[in-house]
Amino acid sequence: MEELKKEAKDIQDYLEISCSDNPEEMVERIKELSVYMARSGEMLAKAKYLYNQRTTAEITKTIIAIAKEQYLSATAQNALVKGIAQEEQFLVDWLERINRACTHQIEALRSLLSYEKENLRITKTGY
Repeated sequence: MEELKKEAKDIQDYLEISCSDNPEEMVERIKELSVYMARSGEMLAKAKYLYNQRTTAEITKTIIAIAKEQYLSATAQNALVKGIAQEEQFLVDWLERINRACTHQIEALRSLLSYEKENLRITKTGY
């Protein structure tokens, strides 16, 4: 999980860098973002796996403890388990946002490239 967090931080740092209006830089950024989008999808799947693994383990422990003690409602059990796996859930949420940010930035860059291409066509300065 720590490795996923470190890699997510690296990708997040890249996502927070502004891109110039240079078409070559935009194209390179789209290429890089495409790789990050694919990677963050895999990371998200791993984070969900870790989350599910943790919640399953905690549910099992909680059910055993409750069966012995007989005092927590199902709602209280679920709240307890969610609280225990909050770090895993945060990583899942963060990676979902990273993946979507890559998608949105790629779409924005494509629009900017189209704009630049149209400007070149109008001014007849060539590509």
